[in-house]
Amino acid sequence: MGVFKAGIRTGLPRVAAPTISMVGSLLCVSGAFAQDAANLAVRLSNPVASLISVPFQYNYDQNLGIADDGQKSTLNVQPVIPISLNDDWNLISRTIVPIIWQEDIVPDTEQHGIGDITQSLFFSPEEPTNGLIWAVGPVFLLPTGSLQSEYDREFLSSEKWGAGPTAVVLKQENGWTYGALANHIWSFAGADDRDDVNSTFLQPFISYTTPDAWTFAVNTESSYNWNTEQWSVPINASVSKLVHFGNQPVSFQVGGGYWADSPEGGPEGWRFRFSTTFLFPTGG
Repeated sequence: MGVFKAGIRTGLPRVAAPTISMVGSLLCVSGAFAQDAANLAVRLSNPVASLISVPFQYNYDQNLGIADDGQKSTLNVQPVIPISLNDDWNLISRTIVPIIWQEDIVPDTEQHGIGDITQSLFFSPEEPTNGLIWAVGPVFLLPTGSLQSEYDREFLSSEKWGAGPTAVVLKQENGWTYGALANHIWSFAGADDRDDVNSTFLQPFISYTTPDAWTFAVNTESSYNWNTEQWSVPINASVSKLVHFGNQPVSFQVGGGYWADSPEGGPEGWRFRFSTTFLFPTGG
């Protein structure tokens, strides 16, 4: 009986102590992992963060074209690459490569291929200014859609080279991110038989990221054509979650929206969005 009691006294502490330590370590690792995911999710909400990201964003729109029967699917490949210029300034490259599939824009027809690329270059200070994160720079329109067949290019490309200014300003605090991105593009060269480009893009946005790396966001991606004096105004809402596959952080987003305004022949009604973003943190 005495030996049994000794086993109770001396055996349990030897087992229990390392078990409690292991549980504590796992909780610490889990907490640090969740915090890292949440920090990355907040940084991803900043368009000019020091964070390499490669989003693949799928958009589905409907009710386009002459008879409002058209459908359009667009896969935007949108790599963001920050470059440190010196201790005070960063250059952020943001590229949008649209891959388009559409049908019945004109009844009983379809088009597919790469559309025109939009390339933005933002110069941003390393540190916020009075709590505000901001960046300015040039934006370029590259008529890559004109490389499609003669028939497809009419629907997929402006066939114009364009350029103009772009800027973004935002604030981040307590999980909230709010601000706006804008640009304006004028065409300066290209096909003489195509309309000139004179377009303003406005994207106000607001999002909230939870401690467990869920992000809820609302924005508009509005554009105004100064030639036709017409707006395109989709209102978008989305939810995303940042997870890790091994050491690779990935964000999954699902969302939808509604076209509050669009030009004649443009999309109408509801739209759908899904995206997958691969992240490659570079610091900060």
